[in-house]
Amino acid sequence: MPVDTTEIMDSATKLGHMVAQHPLVSRYKDAQKSVADDPDATRLMNEFNRQLDNLTRQEQAGMPMTDAQRMQVEGLQMQIASHIKIKAMHMAQTDFIDLLRKVNQTVQRQLSDNPGAAAGIQAGPPSHVVL
Repeated sequence: MPVDTTEIMDSATKLGHMVAQHPLVSRYKDAQKSVADDPDATRLMNEFNRQLDNLTRQEQAGMPMTDAQRMQVEGLQMQIASHIKIKAMHMAQTDFIDLLRKVNQTVQRQLSDNPGAAAGIQAGPPSHVVL
């Protein structure tokens, strides 16, 4: 039985609400807030992003990264990697993205496992689609 776009969108909305209620989502949001509320973590992240922006502009101007700049960025990376709250946020983010990947794979599998639904489709939806 054919399904119309409205039914698909209604189901997608329900799925979105279900994903939003998953414990991984609240863990990720809590970790983000913890980093945002920590002045040291915020400073490290802002400094790192500022350095990356500067290096991008410099590269676009055709100027290579200096050894001093490389050492500064590596030092910031090490500080960020060892900061407990940032590390917890990255772990929560990885778990959250993994959940979204599994949901996406399940949807894509339905397209390839159900020949009637996938008639004329050579491949599943683009891999960058996130529900």
